[in-house]
Amino acid sequence: MNPSPLLGLLLDVDGPIASPVTRTIAIASIARDLASLANAGNPVVFNTGRSDAFIAAEVVPPMLAAGLRPGAPVWAVCEKGAVWAEIDVRGLGDVQVDRMLAMPADFADEMREVVASRFAEFMFFDETKRAMVSVEQHVGVTSDRYLAVQPEFDRIAADSLAARGFGTEREGVRRPDASGAVQWRIDPTIISTDVESVRLGKDLGAERAVALLAERGIRPVHWRTMGDSRGDYRMADWLHDRGEQVRHVDVRPADGVPATGYPVLTHDRDHVIHDEAGAHFLGRWVEASDRGLVGADH
Repeated sequence: MNPSPLLGLLLDVDGPIASPVTRTIAIASIARDLASLANAGNPVVFNTGRSDAFIAAEVVPPMLAAGLRPGAPVWAVCEKGAVWAEIDVRGLGDVQVDRMLAMPADFADEMREVVASRFAEFMFFDETKRAMVSVEQHVGVTSDRYLAVQPEFDRIAADSLAARGFGTEREGVRRPDASGAVQWRIDPTIISTDVESVRLGKDLGAERAVALLAERGIRPVHWRTMGDSRGDYRMADWLHDRGEQVRHVDVRPADGVPATGYPVLTHDRDHVIHDEAGAHFLGRWVEASDRGLVGADH
């Protein structure tokens, strides 16, 4: 295996890889290009808030069907750094969990009941999470209906944690505990809410990814990160801060592209977003890998 592959890919899943509408890999070229890049020795690491069960069900099978080869360097870092596993031709490997980052079990039980009794029409409790507590919009519910009730669930979650004596952070607003500390974050997205340790994030996912590659002696020459939210920039931030050559792809730049110390790439057509934009850039990276050259626009 090449210890210095041309590209290292650190990829959010919802948005750039899986459609936020179908919650599946809906564009066939995505799985094909991911397998091609990994087969060429370029490490592919999914850095996601999703569970390992979601990756095993929705991401791994299309990659295997696309011809992922034995020894191809592919990993999943799930739940924003709390859970991780290798992916190979047998599927998802042994799952590792950082139990120090897990939500209290009694809080998870309460949120499960809150969803069942008050929000079951709009969302479901994600039973596959090992560290986070997450709820997600039903596929058959329109976005406007879900987003109308999401703030109420988020408020209930914050109040429940505060009643247990914990400090919380919600959309940048800190609600510290008696000692001034904040332990947990309520993090809404366009299709879900994650309740999680404040230590979790795409930057922790990036740190896990680099450590996993280091175990195999791999250090890519160039990194490409890709996501659809401002939080996804944190993986590129972390790589840049440690001196890596990184470019970030924002597949939903309507939220605004922040000032960064590294280049940010977007599709040149405003209406091409999410997995359509992700497929576009993956295709470019396959071409660049095949040519052995990464240009400024890749």
